[in-house]
Amino acid sequence: MFSYNTLKKVLFKFQPETAHHLAEFGLTKLPYCRSLNNYMVNKNFIFDHKLSQDILGITFKNPVGLAAGFDKNATMIESMMALGFGYTEIGTMTPRAQDGNAKPRMFRYPEQKTVQNAMGFNNKGSYDVAKNLRKVFPYVIPIGANIGKNKTTPENMALSDYKILINKFKDISDYLVINISSPNTPNLRDLQNEKFITELFTMGKELTDKPIFLKIAPDMEAKTAIDLCKTAVKAGAAGIIATNTTIDYDLLPGCQSFGGLSGAVLCEKSYELFKEIAKELFGKTILISVGGILTPEDAYRRIKAGASLIQVYSGMIFEGPALVRKINEGILKLLEEDGFSNINQAIGADLKK
Repeated sequence: MFSYNTLKKVLFKFQPETAHHLAEFGLTKLPYCRSLNNYMVNKNFIFDHKLSQDILGITFKNPVGLAAGFDKNATMIESMMALGFGYTEIGTMTPRAQDGNAKPRMFRYPEQKTVQNAMGFNNKGSYDVAKNLRKVFPYVIPIGANIGKNKTTPENMALSDYKILINKFKDISDYLVINISSPNTPNLRDLQNEKFITELFTMGKELTDKPIFLKIAPDMEAKTAIDLCKTAVKAGAAGIIATNTTIDYDLLPGCQSFGGLSGAVLCEKSYELFKEIAKELFGKTILISVGGILTPEDAYRRIKAGASLIQVYSGMIFEGPALVRKINEGILKLLEEDGFSNINQAIGADLKK
């Protein structure tokens, strides 16, 4: 009834950003085509008690979520179960609408199953996104709100942008994510310092009881990343999401000299940093792993390293919704092979040896 390989041949004839808009159009209409939507939910959404978790008061029916960057304006939430996702993360949203960086700003490398983007937080702004979100929240799967400062907001005023965003989305999302790790907003990564992180999460804890996560970049030394994560947790962060895209262009010779790389070339770099963070923080906070996850084995390795949840995005571009289903089915098989009756037994198993 539905072949992603056929659809991909059509989509890949277009520029990546145009293809994304076409996919968005289709996914916004999917809920209105009930027979197709129900078929895709039944085919792709894996609901097994072995995968279900209650984390921070939120029920995740399976551990595979959509990473931020795909559904920037909260227009596709009602199609996420049809794609197989156990939760979804919208954004990144900024207080005011912004167009993002100059085009072209997204590039795909099919042979390497890699994407490079320099989008620059293009979104319709917090008011419009919140309006979209109110139409569907609460939804049957958890929704995270990924937030970032406007490009024109100076660093010394960044805290006020995050305050606006936390207040805007705290009551219409299940959790929030602080994005100060995108490489596509000038000087944003400069905010990855202990002073700003302490101020930010101290403020966030005063504004809401909803879980707030810190998403970090993969391009720092492990010790620096660990120290920043510890600072965030001490100041009130509910958990860490590792990692965002990378600006290590040596991973893909011939790629563009700007923007962040995601997908297969990021896999090992992201895993290695996540593993080091987990050695220090597993059991002390919630850890979510993202970056280059394309197979069940990739996902299970992150889980055994300490990830309660994982996220994908770029892999779905190349594999379609079958990727999410295969990852969840693969996790179930790997749990059985290891003699685990529930995913909770596998989380951090490598650290418990």
